[in-house]
Amino acid sequence: MERLPPMDLMRSEKMTLVQLIIPAESAHRAVSYLGELGLLQFRDLNAEKSPFQRTFVNQVKRCAEISRKLRFFKDQISKAGVVSSDPVMQPDIHLEDLEIQLAEHEHVLTEMNSNSEKLQQSYMELLEFKVVLQKASAVLFSNHGHAVPEERELEENINSKGDYVETPFLFEQETSMEPTNQSGLRFISGTICKSKVLNFERMLFRATRGNMLFNQEPADDQLMDPISNEMIEKAVFVVLFSGERARTKILKICEAFGAHSYPVPEDISKQRQIINEVSSRLADIEATLDAGTRHRNKALASVGDNVEKWMDMVRREKAVYDTLNMLNFDVTKKCLVGEGWCPISATAQIQEALQRATFDSNSLVGIIFHSMDALESPPTYFRTNNFTSPYQEIVDAYGVARYQEANPAVYTVITFPFLFAVMFGDWGHGICLLLGALVLIACEKKLSAQRLGSFMEMLFGGRYVLLLMSLFSIYCGLIYNEFFCVPFHIFGASAYKCRDNSCRDAHTIGLVKYRETYPFGVDPRWRGSRSELAFLNSLKMKMSILLGVVHMNLGILLSYFNACFFGNSIDIRYQFVPQMIFLNSLFGYLSLLIVVKWCTGSQADLYHVMIYMFLSPFEKLGENQLFWGQGVLQVVLLLSALIAVPWMLFPKPFILKKLYDERFFQGQTYGKLNTTEMDPEVEPGSAGQHQEEFNFSEVFVHQMIHAIEFVLGSVSNTASYLRLWALSLAHSELSTVFYEKVLLLAWGYENLIIRIIGLVVFAFATAFILLMMESLSAFLHALRLHWVEFQNKFYYGDGYKFKPFSFASLIDDEN
Repeated sequence: MERLPPMDLMRSEKMTLVQLIIPAESAHRAVSYLGELGLLQFRDLNAEKSPFQRTFVNQVKRCAEISRKLRFFKDQISKAGVVSSDPVMQPDIHLEDLEIQLAEHEHVLTEMNSNSEKLQQSYMELLEFKVVLQKASAVLFSNHGHAVPEERELEENINSKGDYVETPFLFEQETSMEPTNQSGLRFISGTICKSKVLNFERMLFRATRGNMLFNQEPADDQLMDPISNEMIEKAVFVVLFSGERARTKILKICEAFGAHSYPVPEDISKQRQIINEVSSRLADIEATLDAGTRHRNKALASVGDNVEKWMDMVRREKAVYDTLNMLNFDVTKKCLVGEGWCPISATAQIQEALQRATFDSNSLVGIIFHSMDALESPPTYFRTNNFTSPYQEIVDAYGVARYQEANPAVYTVITFPFLFAVMFGDWGHGICLLLGALVLIACEKKLSAQRLGSFMEMLFGGRYVLLLMSLFSIYCGLIYNEFFCVPFHIFGASAYKCRDNSCRDAHTIGLVKYRETYPFGVDPRWRGSRSELAFLNSLKMKMSILLGVVHMNLGILLSYFNACFFGNSIDIRYQFVPQMIFLNSLFGYLSLLIVVKWCTGSQADLYHVMIYMFLSPFEKLGENQLFWGQGVLQVVLLLSALIAVPWMLFPKPFILKKLYDERFFQGQTYGKLNTTEMDPEVEPGSAGQHQEEFNFSEVFVHQMIHAIEFVLGSVSNTASYLRLWALSLAHSELSTVFYEKVLLLAWGYENLIIRIIGLVVFAFATAFILLMMESLSAFLHALRLHWVEFQNKFYYGDGYKFKPFSFASLIDDEN
């Protein structure tokens, strides 16, 4: 990159269409080197083919499969919490070897995961079984004296119902796990989610018609469900019943509610024996799980040391094969043919990279690299840095510049933050923004290495925009003399004073001027005076018109630079000149009147002057005359504006028609409309010439729309710049309200708590409403002024970005 010429933001880089003929044995290495260089945008020569019909589809599938395995390992490492050590420098591994190695690792890890899951499920089942044994025995035998009458009552109730006939089913002939006591009652014990206990009991009661006894006791700790692997609160239940039919119903209800049944013997000695066996088995499984976890973490650590490196390698390999799929084989099937765009200044670097690829691949045939003629417009490429990149993104969000078109971002670097500051002018708020911008810039290296949220990423990307916005806000705030809406005597004493020592007439009659005008910005005495709002409104309104006219004139001037660059004299004579005349005959004249009125201190009514310039152009101005010869100048300017309209509308279509007819008779074709004039030396049918039929009606209608749009837009766009005045006024008034109605009101109390509350409310209102919402509003309005009022004077914005094949962009997309 060091040998590239300096950046030229005014015009995009000159591009050339190149063709590469690469021997098959050098193709992979050549494309890899070009990806590292990142200066060639390949064209897809197989656009009509589906992804599955491409030449290297199998290699792409292999890379995708390896990526899946690596993501699986990364996910397993993240879940296990394995911290990777510093990776040991290892020699580069080939994709085939990596595929075999990862397949082995995946097989081993999958088997370990499967065994671990089975052991974990057995462990949780045994743990549940142990809890059931402990709780069920307590439920069954803690109150044994009261249990016998209840069981006898249940047995009598069952025997008294003659219609309750038990019919055993086939699967019930197997060995039952439900114990039976001497009275003929049986019971089922198990665990169920605690939140389902009430519904579970109701369902059992209804299904058995009340012929059961239900007892439950919550487990002491949360248990992991063996099926869902979630920690939930469970309860141990015991259901006493009689009969096979009731047993079947109870088991089905248990299955429906997700309850787990476990066999509990009636004999206490057997219960203790089973508890001891279960505890021993749990200890064995726990030791096995710990050993398996250590072995698994060791295996993951061995992979984790290189997983990021391997993922980057596979990502690059996949990108290389995706790019190779954009190339075509020649007729001999021994060479790949590719086409692409690259900057003319980078051709030497590309050729050097291709030569290196030929040498490293030991190919006997070199790579052919040569330029071609292009029928389509080249891509637009601006080389930017951290400072200019956000401004270029602001412009590109509206539309990418046409190839070699004047780039608005050059001027947006200054005009955008300045127009923002005109609406946000307060040097107190500007200092707050400046501190935020300086923090982001100071932490640039640290934040650029982190993964940020969408809002913080946008804020960090625009840190230099925020810096200039804050500096211009401080400047405009000094002009407005506002520090959180409070004026300060920074540049000396005020030029005004009260009529007497009491100053009781200051807000009614006004002040008197006793010394020279305040040297910089608004005099602080205007704050709180009876004419404050009228004076500031007049100042900011006129200033908005001046800034708007200058901004629009800059846009029209850039259309002149475009026409000169492309050699289009028709656009200069019949578009640029009448547009400048029309805009400045009306609104340029208004700007002149504003400046003259400021300089002379005249009391002329500019509204009256501009209105009667159209209604009665020959009427004498009287007291509204600002300078000698103003009436004659108005008539001349009005006639110039009227002449400029047909000047924009009629000549250009007829001249283009005449040029087409002349060249048609000479055997040449007409070039594309509204671009450059045709060069008579260009041969018909050449690559630099578009074969397009001239349609006079279409050209005339297009020009008429363009002329009408400019005439109407001159009025509406000038009025649109009044948003500078409106938002500045709104920002100032909001600051005044928060200062007077919150901070000063709270400070009027002697209570310290009320003062602290008032200070906190003022701080939050300033931070969230003035610094966030108001700044966002001013940002969006400045954006609109650039996109619509400024760029529509010269900017086509119908180009497309230069997107070279680059490994660096793969990393950016991944982040």
